[in-house]
This record gives sequence, C-alpha cells and structure tokens, in this order.
Amino acid sequence: MQTKSPVGDFPVVAILRGVQPERVVGIADVLYTAGIRAIEVPLNSPDPFASIASLAAARGSDCLIGAGTVLDPEAVRKTHAAGGSLVVAPNCEPEVIRSALQLGMQVFPGIATATEAFSAIRAGATALKLFPAATYGPRHLQALRAVLPAQVSVFPVGGVGAADIPAWLAAGAAGFGFGSELFRPEYDLPQIERRARQLMQALHAARGL
Repeated sequence: MQTKSPVGDFPVVAILRGVQPERVVGIADVLYTAGIRAIEVPLNSPDPFASIASLAAARGSDCLIGAGTVLDPEAVRKTHAAGGSLVVAPNCEPEVIRSALQLGMQVFPGIATATEAFSAIRAGATALKLFPAATYGPRHLQALRAVLPAQVSVFPVGGVGAADIPAWLAAGAAGFGFGSELFRPEYDLPQIERRARQLMQALHAARGL
C-alpha cells in the first residue's frame, strides 16, 4: 500500500552528489521543469553550502532545498544558515533528527532495520530513508511497513531505477531519492533533463496517472 509523503503527492528527491556551485541553479531549473520539487546537495560535494545557498535563493520558494550526508548537528545548523529546509542522512542519528526538527526543517534519517526505524521515530522523524535500498529490496520494505506507523513515510534510496519503481510502490514506498540514476557531475543538462523526465514518467505510469 502506498503512503503519502510530506514532500507532495509525487515525491522525488534529486540527489546532486558532486555538483559544482556554478552549475547548480541551471540543473535545478531543468529538474523543476521535469516536475521534481526536492533537491539535496550531499555535504561531500564541492562547497556544498554555497550550492545550497544558491538553490535556496533561486528555488527556495517553490522547492524543498537542503543537504544530504548530514552526520552531526553542526551540519544541520550550517544547512539552515545557508537557507536549506531539508536534512537527509545516511544513518539514524537522533541528535541530527532533533536538531533539524528544532529548526523547523524536514528530516529524512537513513534506516535499514526496524530497530533503526523506531529509533528515528522516537526522535521525531516522520519520513525515513531506506538506504541502501538495492541491498534490501522491496520485500524488506514490505515487511517493515507491516510494523511501522501508517503516517511514517519511507523513501528507498540507492540503486533504484525507473524499472524498479512499480515494485517499490507496491511494497509501500512513499517516494524516492534518485542519485546517479539522475545526476552525475559529468552529465550535461540535456542528459539530466532526459533522465529526470524518464524517472518522473515511470513514477506517474506506476501510479496510473
């Protein structure tokens, strides 16, 4: 059963790992045209807070902008100071979750097990990032969904492509984070646009829209 996401009815988070600040707004414009409304700049990218600041200035009014690979509360504060409103982590760190929520940000902690999921929920998270998704597969999510609260959204991230979307939705995914399936530093704008449109078309088709 599909669940509703806090990011919207057809949520895709674009993960721009390795993006250069001078390219980021142009890429965001292409993603927006394709229908993507959430963008994450992982903090192991070049000058990530400059990219987040540029994105927030250009697209903060109509997109959810923020940081990925957020590992500590200081990174949460820097993301917020740069204008970001989204925090995504590869792991479940309660202090990161609480710090983001205290600043009014949306937070997606990384989880793999039921123990991690409920630790994140106890810290206040209502959206979870199943990572790395390809390692676990849709049947793992289906089993987790049987015990997770209905209002908690789960986003598979890592190794999910367009062809995988229907199985993940059937298992209970609320949305997806797409990284290398959507963006690599060597991709030009036409490549990024083509990939974004393919992913969004696959999502709409899987949902019967």
